[in-house]
Amino acid sequence: MLNKLRGNNKGFTLIELMIVIAIIGILAAIAIPNFIAYRNKSFCSRAESDANGVAGSISDYFAIPSHVDTPSVGDLNNGNGYTYSGAGASINTGGITGANPNLGITITVTDGSSRCPTEYQSKVSGWSNATPGVFTKRIQP
Repeated sequence: MLNKLRGNNKGFTLIELMIVIAIIGILAAIAIPNFIAYRNKSFCSRAESDANGVAGSISDYFAIPSHVDTPSVGDLNNGNGYTYSGAGASINTGGITGANPNLGITITVTDGSSRCPTEYQSKVSGWSNATPGVFTKRIQP
């Protein structure tokens, strides 16, 4: 009877299982930090995308001949305002400045999540070095 149990070679040995677990652990140790970095960079992209959306809305605003002054965010989209991305407490905020639109307009968007990595901000133009989490886009006429 004991020989029947020892003769059964179907299955994995403990060493084989430990090697598989070790390989999975190594792959997870490499992949998880990369996924976190990709997710955090998406918060930066969200603020940059909002700045580009406001710029498009400003272009639409100035398509009407009677609009000659710098608009506020509430003036965009036919007076409905621009809706920033985000949810809950992490909604992006922003503003438009420039006394004379013929000289240029500055769009400022603040990352509401505060999760945009400073390493990314320091390497991409438009991000403020003085105030972390603030993206600025300048529109020239």
